[in-house]
Amino acid sequence: MITVHLRFYEELNDFLPRKLRKVRFEKKLKFSTTVKDVIESCGIPHTEVKLILVNGKSTDFNYHINDKDDISAYPIFESMDISGLTKIESSLPEELKFIAGRNLGKLVRNLRLLGFDVVHDQYAKNSEILRKMKEDNRILLARNRNILMCNEVQYGSYIYSNEPFKQTVEVVQRFKLVDVINPITRCSLCNSLLEPVQKKEILHRLEPLTRKYYDEFVRCIKCDKIYWHGSHHIKLRQFIKRVEEEVKKNR
Repeated sequence: MITVHLRFYEELNDFLPRKLRKVRFEKKLKFSTTVKDVIESCGIPHTEVKLILVNGKSTDFNYHINDKDDISAYPIFESMDISGLTKIESSLPEELKFIAGRNLGKLVRNLRLLGFDVVHDQYAKNSEILRKMKEDNRILLARNRNILMCNEVQYGSYIYSNEPFKQTVEVVQRFKLVDVINPITRCSLCNSLLEPVQKKEILHRLEPLTRKYYDEFVRCIKCDKIYWHGSHHIKLRQFIKRVEEEVKKNR
């Protein structure tokens, strides 16, 4: 029997039973295993861990624990200087593309409106999500901690909030996207790119007031949905400003 002591900090406590939050607690194990397995056995996805200290020294997920080890884990959002320490996070893909788990439809729409590539199937099984994630080298966004604990997940993020605006801020902040927001470039319905289209080509599809007051349009190259700079564009600009302000506030 192996006994270790664990302490989790800040957001990582959200995954723990109340009695174990923000305290150092004891855990008994039948055999030695990796520190990654120990952390995930407490219900914490590896994608949420930024730094691990074992007996005061930084280590990675592959460390095999010993009896009486003292383990501390810090989250992605914790602000700290970890220069010279072992970094847990993998370097992100050069092209940032996302795949969202179930029940994140409004977050998906928001990210697409900001110009980010996000695939989403509300009815996909976990196995299908993981397959697509690996095929396209995408970052997994999920509210389900169990899928984030799968070994296949190299890049991922647990979405803490239930509210779509706060979820959007989480993703923009975590992946440092605020400077690469590019609105009205991707279809909010199907995720495909938008391209300019001549007004005369779509005139028959426009409502009378839209036909009268707007001249510049873009069209989805896949589903053919039409977009223009109407009142919804003003609301989008206001939304982007709110996101930027919130991200700056949390830095």
